[in-house]
Amino acid sequence: MFGSFASSRLALTLRRLRGRFGISAPRVAVRTHLPWYWRALSVIVLAGASLALAGWIYDAGQRFAGFHQGASEHEIAEMRARIGQLEAELEGARKVANASESRLRIESTSQERLATQIKTLEEQNALLKSDLATFESLAGGETGSSGLAISRLQIDPVGDGQYRYRLLLAQTGDKKDKDKEFKGMVQMLATVQRGKETAMIQFPAAGDPAADQYQVNFRYFRRLEGSFNVGGGARVLRVEVRLVQDGIVKATQSIAL
Repeated sequence: MFGSFASSRLALTLRRLRGRFGISAPRVAVRTHLPWYWRALSVIVLAGASLALAGWIYDAGQRFAGFHQGASEHEIAEMRARIGQLEAELEGARKVANASESRLRIESTSQERLATQIKTLEEQNALLKSDLATFESLAGGETGSSGLAISRLQIDPVGDGQYRYRLLLAQTGDKKDKDKEFKGMVQMLATVQRGKETAMIQFPAAGDPAADQYQVNFRYFRRLEGSFNVGGGARVLRVEVRLVQDGIVKATQSIAL
């Protein structure tokens, strides 16, 4: 009877119930069911809190290390403003320096021009004084019987046998003679040395195409300038200048070099 009961359906059902609800039954967890949007909201809140905490920790670490982003940005802004101010001051200083340099150049140029003018005036003053002395000597009777004179004779070497001459021609005498214009020519007789030989060269020579520069016409005074060439390797020792009219020598002047 017991054997049939054990193998009966009732016994089998009891064993199943003991296995599910007895000591050996599996553990069961009871959880409260939450909607998905509450779960999502909780995740967002947790993530935000984590980010805020991380930012606070990062900022606290910067302050602890003596470096703060806000303070550094403020200092950078101040430095940029200071740099801009210094660049503006530098540009203004450059403009002032350029203006001062331009004024200095203008003043230097003006001083150079003024110095040149002063030198020219001094030369002209010396020339006028020399002319005055010459005129006074001529007025004092230091002329020949013809009333013509050669003065202020100057011969300067230029190079390569080239020489430059300057002289002053004057006519004095009675008013009747002074009103008469002199027409003639100037001749130059140069004593030239070539090596050990000495020769005489006359300017202008016969058929010289530059003979017109030696023709002179004047009533009272006449300055005359020009040049002549004795050839390379030659040295002028002495020059005699003659004032000739109609083939007659009216006045002479000589100079030794």
